[in-house]
Amino acid sequence: MTHPIEVCFDLSSPWTYLAFHNIRPIAARHGAEIHWTPILVGGVFNAVNPSVYAARKATDSPKFRHMGKVMRDWATLAGVELKFPVPWHPLKSVNAMRACCALEDDQRALERFAEAAFDAYFVEQRNLDDPAEIKAVAVAIGMDGAALVEAANSQPVKDRLRANTERLVARGGYGSPSIFVGGTDMYFGNDQLPLVEQALKRNGEAVS
Repeated sequence: MTHPIEVCFDLSSPWTYLAFHNIRPIAARHGAEIHWTPILVGGVFNAVNPSVYAARKATDSPKFRHMGKVMRDWATLAGVELKFPVPWHPLKSVNAMRACCALEDDQRALERFAEAAFDAYFVEQRNLDDPAEIKAVAVAIGMDGAALVEAANSQPVKDRLRANTERLVARGGYGSPSIFVGGTDMYFGNDQLPLVEQALKRNGEAVS
């Protein structure tokens, strides 16, 4: 585990859902540990990328229609089911991301919860803004859902999510997923995962 990857993520992003499934085999091939960092993508957009809101309104544009086709192709390539758009999209994800932040110090638990939450949103089309749904997702994978929701509402966890988001903006991030190799080498989105793998190979050669 010599070349850690950091993935700054928000559960509301379909491209992050795809990257979540696609980056793990890449990391495994290179013996690279992944650190999952929950962020609030809406906070990032408000700070440095507000144009995304106007782009979301152009649902009848050729680019938007083609993006849906490409997204489905990526899902097929990744071997995952993806139902999009979700009725709740764009999701107000603050409650779900606070739950993720409450688990950040236990990375295995966070990864398990994130996988289940992604499936709940992009496959089962459940509203992850609802604390009852967050609790149910946690309970279904053997966690104490009530305790998780309670922790997510604590001030330290709220502060942590805000700090994670502000730190990403300060590092040059502008959306989810923002991926860092070796701490500073940043990549964005599922489409740039081949570049992430190239960076891991390059770093491996440098230390061999």
